[in-house]
Amino acid sequence: MEQAPGQGTINDNGAADARAAPRFTLLLRAAKLLAPQGQFLCVIRDVSATGVSLRGFHALPEGEGLQLELQSGARYALEQVWNRGTEAGYRFGEAVEVAELLAEPSDYPKRPLRLDIGLPLRVELTGQVLEGELVNISQQGACIECATFLAIDQPLRLVSRRLPEIHAKVRWRDHHHYGLAFDTTFDLRRLAQVSARVQCPSLLAVQPDRD
Repeated sequence: MEQAPGQGTINDNGAADARAAPRFTLLLRAAKLLAPQGQFLCVIRDVSATGVSLRGFHALPEGEGLQLELQSGARYALEQVWNRGTEAGYRFGEAVEVAELLAEPSDYPKRPLRLDIGLPLRVELTGQVLEGELVNISQQGACIECATFLAIDQPLRLVSRRLPEIHAKVRWRDHHHYGLAFDTTFDLRRLAQVSARVQCPSLLAVQPDRD
Protein backbone atom coordinates (compact mmCIF):
# COMPACT_ATOMS: atom_id res chain seq x y z
CA MET A 1 0.00 0.00 0.00
CA GLU A 2 1.40 3.39 -0.96
CA GLN A 3 0.17 6.72 0.36
CA ALA A 4 0.17 9.65 -2.03
CA PRO A 5 -0.14 12.77 0.19
CA GLY A 6 -2.18 15.66 -1.07
CA GLN A 7 -3.82 13.76 -3.90
CA GLY A 8 -7.47 12.78 -4.10
CA THR A 9 -9.23 9.89 -5.69
CA ILE A 10 -12.34 11.19 -7.34
CA ASN A 11 -11.60 14.49 -9.07
CA ASP A 12 -10.85 14.27 -12.81
CA ASN A 13 -8.87 17.51 -12.82
CA GLY A 14 -5.70 16.42 -11.06
CA ALA A 15 -4.24 19.70 -9.73
CA ALA A 16 -7.65 20.96 -8.67
CA ASP A 17 -7.85 18.13 -6.14
CA ALA A 18 -5.26 19.49 -3.71
CA ARG A 19 -7.82 19.81 -0.90
CA ALA A 20 -8.92 16.17 -1.06
CA ALA A 21 -8.10 13.58 1.60
CA PRO A 22 -4.83 11.63 1.28
CA ARG A 23 -5.05 8.79 -1.19
CA PHE A 24 -3.95 5.23 -0.49
CA THR A 25 -2.93 3.34 -3.61
CA LEU A 26 -3.86 -0.34 -3.67
CA LEU A 27 -2.67 -3.09 -5.95
CA LEU A 28 -5.14 -5.70 -7.18
CA ARG A 29 -7.70 -5.45 -4.37
CA ALA A 30 -10.70 -7.22 -5.89
CA ALA A 31 -14.19 -6.01 -5.04
CA LYS A 32 -17.73 -6.04 -6.36
CA LEU A 33 -19.63 -3.08 -7.84
CA LEU A 34 -23.40 -3.27 -7.33
CA ALA A 35 -25.28 -1.34 -10.00
CA PRO A 36 -28.79 -1.20 -11.51
CA GLN A 37 -27.56 -3.52 -14.28
CA GLY A 38 -26.32 -6.20 -11.87
CA GLN A 39 -23.17 -7.13 -9.95
CA PHE A 40 -19.72 -6.69 -11.49
CA LEU A 41 -16.17 -7.56 -10.48
CA CYS A 42 -13.64 -4.75 -10.32
CA VAL A 43 -10.29 -3.81 -8.77
CA ILE A 44 -9.82 -0.99 -6.26
CA ARG A 45 -7.02 1.22 -7.56
CA ASP A 46 -6.89 3.79 -4.76
CA VAL A 47 -9.04 4.99 -1.90
CA SER A 48 -9.33 7.91 0.53
CA ALA A 49 -11.79 8.79 3.28
CA THR A 50 -13.99 10.55 0.74
CA GLY A 51 -13.78 8.46 -2.42
CA VAL A 52 -12.38 5.59 -4.42
CA SER A 53 -11.30 4.82 -7.98
CA LEU A 54 -12.05 1.47 -9.58
CA ARG A 55 -10.87 -0.39 -12.66
CA GLY A 56 -13.05 -2.93 -14.41
CA PHE A 57 -12.44 -5.80 -16.79
CA HIS A 58 -14.92 -4.13 -19.15
CA ALA A 59 -16.71 -0.78 -19.14
CA LEU A 60 -17.97 0.07 -15.66
CA PRO A 61 -21.75 0.50 -15.32
CA GLU A 62 -23.34 3.83 -14.48
CA GLY A 63 -26.54 4.71 -12.67
CA GLU A 64 -28.06 5.55 -9.31
CA GLY A 65 -27.72 3.56 -6.11
CA LEU A 66 -24.20 2.26 -6.76
CA GLN A 67 -22.49 0.30 -3.97
CA LEU A 68 -19.03 -1.13 -3.45
CA GLU A 69 -18.94 -4.54 -1.75
CA LEU A 70 -15.72 -5.95 -0.29
CA GLN A 71 -14.75 -9.56 0.22
CA SER A 72 -15.77 -9.21 3.89
CA GLY A 73 -19.32 -8.36 2.78
CA ALA A 74 -19.05 -4.70 3.88
CA ARG A 75 -20.86 -2.29 1.53
CA TYR A 76 -20.27 1.39 0.82
CA ALA A 77 -22.66 3.70 -1.03
CA LEU A 78 -21.08 5.41 -4.05
CA GLU A 79 -21.80 8.33 -6.33
CA GLN A 80 -19.94 8.32 -9.63
CA VAL A 81 -17.90 11.46 -10.33
CA TRP A 82 -16.08 10.51 -13.55
CA ASN A 83 -15.98 7.57 -15.93
CA ARG A 84 -13.35 6.72 -18.54
CA GLY A 85 -14.88 3.44 -19.68
CA THR A 86 -12.97 0.78 -17.77
CA GLU A 87 -11.91 3.18 -15.00
CA ALA A 88 -14.10 5.41 -12.86
CA GLY A 89 -13.97 7.57 -9.75
CA TYR A 90 -16.60 7.70 -7.03
CA ARG A 91 -17.50 9.73 -3.96
CA PHE A 92 -18.52 7.78 -0.86
CA GLY A 93 -22.01 8.47 0.49
CA GLU A 94 -20.31 9.35 3.78
CA ALA A 95 -16.70 9.54 4.92
CA VAL A 96 -15.13 6.15 5.66
CA GLU A 97 -12.36 4.95 7.94
CA VAL A 98 -9.70 4.00 5.41
CA ALA A 99 -7.78 1.72 7.78
CA GLU A 100 -10.96 -0.23 8.53
CA LEU A 101 -11.84 -0.48 4.84
CA LEU A 102 -8.36 -1.80 4.02
CA ALA A 103 -8.44 -4.32 6.88
CA GLU A 104 -11.90 -5.61 5.83
CA PRO A 105 -12.86 -6.74 9.37
CA SER A 106 -15.60 -9.36 9.60
CA ASP A 107 -17.12 -11.73 12.15
CA TYR A 108 -16.92 -14.46 9.50
CA PRO A 109 -14.04 -15.88 7.44
CA LYS A 110 -13.50 -14.12 4.12
CA ARG A 111 -14.77 -16.01 1.14
CA PRO A 112 -14.39 -15.57 -2.61
CA LEU A 113 -16.49 -12.81 -4.14
CA ARG A 114 -19.82 -14.21 -5.30
CA LEU A 115 -21.96 -12.60 -7.97
CA ASP A 116 -25.70 -13.03 -7.44
CA ILE A 117 -26.92 -13.85 -10.94
CA GLY A 118 -30.21 -15.60 -11.68
CA LEU A 119 -30.05 -17.59 -14.91
CA PRO A 120 -32.01 -20.65 -16.13
CA LEU A 121 -29.72 -23.49 -17.21
CA ARG A 122 -29.55 -27.21 -17.87
CA VAL A 123 -28.00 -29.54 -15.32
CA GLU A 124 -26.67 -32.56 -17.21
CA LEU A 125 -25.89 -35.80 -15.39
CA THR A 126 -24.98 -39.16 -16.86
CA GLY A 127 -28.06 -40.07 -18.91
CA GLN A 128 -30.21 -37.31 -17.44
CA VAL A 129 -30.94 -33.65 -18.20
CA LEU A 130 -32.54 -31.49 -15.50
CA GLU A 131 -33.82 -27.93 -15.35
CA GLY A 132 -32.01 -25.66 -12.91
CA GLU A 133 -31.36 -22.06 -11.98
CA LEU A 134 -28.06 -20.35 -11.29
CA VAL A 135 -28.21 -18.49 -7.96
CA ASN A 136 -24.67 -17.16 -7.67
CA ILE A 137 -21.21 -17.79 -9.10
CA SER A 138 -17.60 -17.26 -7.99
CA GLN A 139 -14.21 -18.14 -9.43
CA GLN A 140 -14.24 -21.54 -7.73
CA GLY A 141 -17.87 -22.57 -7.72
CA ALA A 142 -21.55 -21.75 -7.83
CA CYS A 143 -24.86 -22.21 -6.09
CA ILE A 144 -27.73 -23.60 -8.15
CA GLU A 145 -31.36 -24.41 -7.47
CA CYS A 146 -32.68 -27.73 -8.75
CA ALA A 147 -35.91 -29.50 -7.83
CA THR A 148 -34.38 -32.96 -8.42
CA PHE A 149 -32.27 -34.55 -5.67
CA LEU A 150 -28.51 -34.43 -6.32
CA ALA A 151 -26.02 -36.49 -4.33
CA ILE A 152 -22.95 -35.08 -2.63
CA ASP A 153 -19.91 -35.46 -4.95
CA GLN A 154 -22.27 -35.92 -7.90
CA PRO A 155 -20.41 -34.85 -11.07
CA LEU A 156 -22.46 -32.73 -13.45
CA ARG A 157 -22.29 -30.22 -16.26
CA LEU A 158 -23.96 -26.79 -16.40
CA VAL A 159 -25.11 -25.76 -19.86
CA SER A 160 -26.47 -22.40 -21.02
CA ARG A 161 -26.09 -20.40 -24.21
CA ARG A 162 -24.96 -17.49 -22.04
CA LEU A 163 -22.26 -19.35 -20.09
CA PRO A 164 -19.23 -21.40 -21.08
CA GLU A 165 -19.68 -25.12 -20.44
CA ILE A 166 -18.93 -25.80 -16.77
CA HIS A 167 -18.04 -29.14 -15.20
CA ALA A 168 -18.48 -29.35 -11.44
CA LYS A 169 -19.22 -31.57 -8.43
CA VAL A 170 -21.85 -31.14 -5.71
CA ARG A 171 -20.25 -30.16 -2.38
CA TRP A 172 -23.28 -29.30 -0.23
CA ARG A 173 -27.06 -29.17 -0.37
CA ASP A 174 -29.77 -27.28 1.48
CA HIS A 175 -33.25 -28.36 0.35
CA HIS A 176 -33.30 -27.48 -3.38
CA HIS A 177 -30.10 -25.41 -3.28
CA TYR A 178 -26.76 -27.01 -4.13
CA GLY A 179 -23.22 -25.73 -3.77
CA LEU A 180 -20.86 -26.72 -6.58
CA ALA A 181 -17.08 -26.80 -6.90
CA PHE A 182 -15.81 -26.27 -10.44
CA ASP A 183 -13.40 -28.76 -11.99
CA THR A 184 -11.67 -25.84 -13.71
CA THR A 185 -11.77 -22.47 -11.97
CA PHE A 186 -12.16 -19.04 -13.58
CA ASP A 187 -9.52 -16.36 -13.37
CA LEU A 188 -10.88 -12.99 -12.23
CA ARG A 189 -10.87 -11.41 -15.69
CA ARG A 190 -12.71 -14.34 -17.28
CA LEU A 191 -15.39 -14.46 -14.59
CA ALA A 192 -15.88 -10.68 -14.83
CA GLN A 193 -16.42 -10.87 -18.57
CA VAL A 194 -18.69 -13.92 -18.39
CA SER A 195 -20.87 -12.23 -15.77
CA ALA A 196 -21.03 -9.00 -17.78
CA ARG A 197 -22.16 -10.95 -20.85
CA VAL A 198 -25.02 -12.44 -18.82
CA GLN A 199 -26.12 -9.21 -17.14
CA CYS A 200 -25.25 -6.32 -19.49
CA PRO A 201 -23.46 -7.34 -22.73
CA SER A 202 -23.04 -3.73 -23.88
CA LEU A 203 -20.37 -3.24 -21.20
CA LEU A 204 -18.08 -5.57 -23.15
CA ALA A 205 -17.84 -3.07 -26.01
CA VAL A 206 -14.97 -1.43 -24.09
CA GLN A 207 -12.08 -3.62 -22.99
CA PRO A 208 -9.22 -2.55 -20.66
CA ASP A 209 -5.64 -2.48 -21.83
CA ARG A 210 -3.70 -5.40 -20.41
CA ASP A 211 -1.05 -4.33 -17.92
